[in-house]
Amino acid sequence: MTDVTPSLPLTDLPGHHIRRLQQIAVGLFMEETQAFGLTPVQFAALNAVVAQPGIDQRTLAASIGFDTSTIGGVVDRLEAHGWVRRQVSPDDRRARLLHATPEGATLLRQVSPSVLRTQQRILAPLPEAQRQEFVRMLSVLVEANNDASRAPRSVE
Repeated sequence: MTDVTPSLPLTDLPGHHIRRLQQIAVGLFMEETQAFGLTPVQFAALNAVVAQPGIDQRTLAASIGFDTSTIGGVVDRLEAHGWVRRQVSPDDRRARLLHATPEGATLLRQVSPSVLRTQQRILAPLPEAQRQEFVRMLSVLVEANNDASRAPRSVE
């Protein structure tokens, strides 16, 4: 007789719920922002570039918790849409500094209400009194486990 390991009930695993919530969050984001043609990662990157004009790609990746080896593709797509432009750093010719174009800044202003609606829809099933506490607890888990990420976020 073979020894069979019993399966784990997925509904008891927080990681399963986190993965599912991430899928739901992306789905809601895409519904709310479909008119803009922007992905969640592109939004995060554009938002960071607008907030930090002249940010380099490596710092951008670290600031949004995204893999440095694939951030170039995200920036390529933002640049192809005309939302950001790259500039060679005067201090390090290997580094590319990122700036939002006027079209990128306008897009960010226009898409922001849709992004906020996405967040409201994600939290809507919770009683209003628990929403802020849920986000606070998520932040605690993310920050406490940041070093375990394949793309740790750095805060400078």
